[in-house]
Amino acid sequence: MSLKKLNKTQRAAVEATDGPILIFAGAGSGKTRVLTHKMFYLIREELYKPEEILSVTFTNKAAKEMKERVLDLLKVDNLPITIGTFHSVCARMLRIEAKHLGISPQFAIYDAQDQLDLLKVVLKNLNVTKDYLAPNHARSQISYLKNKMITPDAQSRKARTILEKTVVDVYTAYQKALKDNDALDFDDLLLYPLELFDKHPKVLAKYQRKWKYILVDEYQDTNRPQFQFLMKLSEKHQQICVVGDDDQSIYGWRGADVSNILDFGKSFPSCRIFTLEKNYRSTQQILDAATSVVVHNDRRAKKNLVSENGSGELIGLFETRDELEEADAIISALEKEIKLNKRTFSDFSVLYRTNAQSRPLEDSFRRMGIPYNIVGSIRFYNRKEVKDVLAYFRLIVNLKDTISLRRIVNFPPRGIGMKTMDKCVVQAEVDKIELFEVLKSAEKLAIRGKQSDSLKSFYELIKKYHDLRNKLSANELTRSLIEEAGVLKLYKESTDPSDRERFENVNELLNSIDEFCLKNPESTISDFLEEVSLLSDIDHWNDSDNRVTLMTVHSSKGLEFPVVFVAGLDDGLFPLYNVLESKEGLEEERRLFYVALTRAQERVFLLYATNRRRMGGENILGMPSRFIGEIPNDYLDRIEFQSALTRRVVGGSLQKRTKVMVTRTVTTFDDFKVGDMVEHSIFGAGKIMVLSGTGENQRVGVVFKDGTKKKLIVKYANLSKIS
Repeated sequence: MSLKKLNKTQRAAVEATDGPILIFAGAGSGKTRVLTHKMFYLIREELYKPEEILSVTFTNKAAKEMKERVLDLLKVDNLPITIGTFHSVCARMLRIEAKHLGISPQFAIYDAQDQLDLLKVVLKNLNVTKDYLAPNHARSQISYLKNKMITPDAQSRKARTILEKTVVDVYTAYQKALKDNDALDFDDLLLYPLELFDKHPKVLAKYQRKWKYILVDEYQDTNRPQFQFLMKLSEKHQQICVVGDDDQSIYGWRGADVSNILDFGKSFPSCRIFTLEKNYRSTQQILDAATSVVVHNDRRAKKNLVSENGSGELIGLFETRDELEEADAIISALEKEIKLNKRTFSDFSVLYRTNAQSRPLEDSFRRMGIPYNIVGSIRFYNRKEVKDVLAYFRLIVNLKDTISLRRIVNFPPRGIGMKTMDKCVVQAEVDKIELFEVLKSAEKLAIRGKQSDSLKSFYELIKKYHDLRNKLSANELTRSLIEEAGVLKLYKESTDPSDRERFENVNELLNSIDEFCLKNPESTISDFLEEVSLLSDIDHWNDSDNRVTLMTVHSSKGLEFPVVFVAGLDDGLFPLYNVLESKEGLEEERRLFYVALTRAQERVFLLYATNRRRMGGENILGMPSRFIGEIPNDYLDRIEFQSALTRRVVGGSLQKRTKVMVTRTVTTFDDFKVGDMVEHSIFGAGKIMVLSGTGENQRVGVVFKDGTKKKLIVKYANLSKIS
């Protein structure tokens, strides 16, 4: 394998291996190809051993794909190369070096929900009501401070208002609670290595010797701790290559700093810069439209993207009356694309600014029987029953994890209420022992004998499997524990229909541990828990499913689709109202719009509504996004569209806001019967197998010619009889 498939600039960037390298990679310009070929080149030319290379990116999915590509290029089955996310690389390092920081190698990793559960306890102990400081707000404030590397002590000196001082108190108590639980949150995973490097120079020197060449993907998304981590590791050898696109820096709200990439030359004065401008993903029309918006930003590196895919079609623009008509317009355009260009559902993605916008889209897709996936909806590992079972596993690994303990001490039900747990907490403080150890001597508590017995039985169960955790394989351990705890029995014997799905989900979790053990024979339950805790929404997305993908623009980063719809392009929604007065905020929204358009390979449709129902149920008059106004008219194809909607104006007095009542009207439909052959605009010809109701309320079950089975509401499905 040679570098012949790379273009001239890509090849030059790959072969540049001496000193710091910055690669500005415009959207769709082949940055992953450059990164993987660079790793391949470093190893093939024997410039570095595989174990001397560190490559970091932002999702497990990207890390996995990168490793697979490198293995394929080198034609080997495995390599001792370190490829992972910042969080996974740091977590592995901390488990090895935990003793230097006074933490256990078995520390728990708390996700957002775990943080909220812990903060609720902290706020309660500090007598802070949720009306004054909500757990969610406290969590975001603490995360913001950690991303800026501001400690509780440093923030205490800045705090002026009572609320600011309260946040400091909560921050301080929260950090202590994490330590007591032997837990780290996601931000700590990035901060603790910096503390490790500062306090233990020999440990830093060890990793500087270990990783002699560093590659960084999506460098524009790095925050201050990540930047410091990379600087520390590379400060001696200066062998670092970063790849990114400042125009795709969209995570400022969670600490990402676009100046890290724009000012890379200041951090590494001897760096060489390469700019990848040949685009292999989108048409020139899409690139020009996206660029015409982002060039309005002041701080950006100049790029002139040139498409390899020709000019392409104009950008479709729909003005719709409200979010219902917006959904109808998307379905109408989708139908035409399927008919004219023989597309499949997986060719389409609908992007929006906020998660709340998915509801009317979902409603319309369901009515029309169009299959879809939502990225960022309740993830499998976030389902209650799955988190309950994971809490068992986390507790047997880390007996100090009181959040997991509280979660499962009465699951399955053992007659142990929160008042009993409060007594346990008090006893733990009196005896100066861990909360879990209180359960062993439950008879000391002022509780009923049955509750005391339940606590002791629970203690013995957890202690038994804690002692077995390194003697049994992860799948043997977990299956035995869940069986003995009675979780499967609880759901299997339940008469609640939804418990059947919970039973299946628990089994699916156990199956996933089986698969994990097959892929990683030497792994432990701790390894599995770490992998699960570091998964992101996009890691669960399956692009092999033939479904339309619905997601926020943030979730779409790094993906591509033949056809992209960008919905909700109303000023105040995209861009959001709260950034209109902020130059930095508006520039980030422009970059977000740029990301949305450059997900598309062949076609883009933009949609805005002149009325939109917002929070509180009120219809708000809408104006097209200012970003649409920044696209030259020559790039736009304004598409006329009107759906079968009837509107009735009600109210209208000076005292009351005018409201618009929206109802759907049915134009024509047949009263169908079983056996009828019908035509559907998307699925084609099919046969009605079952039906219920009559007229506009009629529902039909249809088997289409390709074997697809659909349940449809006649009122919305636009079916017509065929002979």
